[in-house]
Amino acid sequence: MFHKKKAVTVRQFDKENCKPVLRCSICTGEQVAGFKDIRTGKFEEVMLIRGSKDLESFRHLYDVTDISKEY
Repeated sequence: MFHKKKAVTVRQFDKENCKPVLRCSICTGEQVAGFKDIRTGKFEEVMLIRGSKDLESFRHLYDVTDISKEY
């Protein structure tokens, strides 16, 4: 009947080899948050960003303060 809130934990990513990136579409304005491998340039999508609330949850979930944008 009553549900407990799930505990929010900080997820880990490879901070030495990956950097957080917000990939933005010029045409549609769609934004996807994820991590880009510094060595290979491969982008791994994590979540779709629909607004500022989604961006804040991504920052809180992965403990990220600085996100670069790519177009």
